[in-house]
Amino acid sequence: MYRRILAAIDSGVAASRALDEAVAFAGDQEAALRVIHVIDPLPIGWELEGMVNLNELAEAFHKGGAALLQKAVEIAGRGGVTAETALLEAAGRRIAEVIVADADSWQADLVVLGTHGRHGVDRLLMGSVAEEAARTASTPVLLVRGA
Repeated sequence: MYRRILAAIDSGVAASRALDEAVAFAGDQEAALRVIHVIDPLPIGWELEGMVNLNELAEAFHKGGAALLQKAVEIAGRGGVTAETALLEAAGRRIAEVIVADADSWQADLVVLGTHGRHGVDRLLMGSVAEEAARTASTPVLLVRGA
């Protein structure tokens, strides 16, 4: 049923569980798996401008994202799945927008995301990448709870 599965991850527990589900789906469906990580150093950089070297901060985000994706490839491999990866930058866009655009560009037929399950004031203040992606994606989205 699913031939191209895209999983967007970060370093959280919910994303780890989502990756596990994406690997299981990809293995079961004999589907291609693409794992992406979106970095957005600008908001943090603006707050810290003048206090830290922004180039070093951006480099740290890239190194951390690359390490996260390498770990995802290893997890997929243990599940018998070969995964391709992409480290993407938000570059002024919302993270959910980057995820949905990459899913469309790659022609994913399923997007898998972790969700914290925030509600009420927490969701209002923190926002939800998963919720926004689910609302705007042109393909089915599987949300995996972290807890």
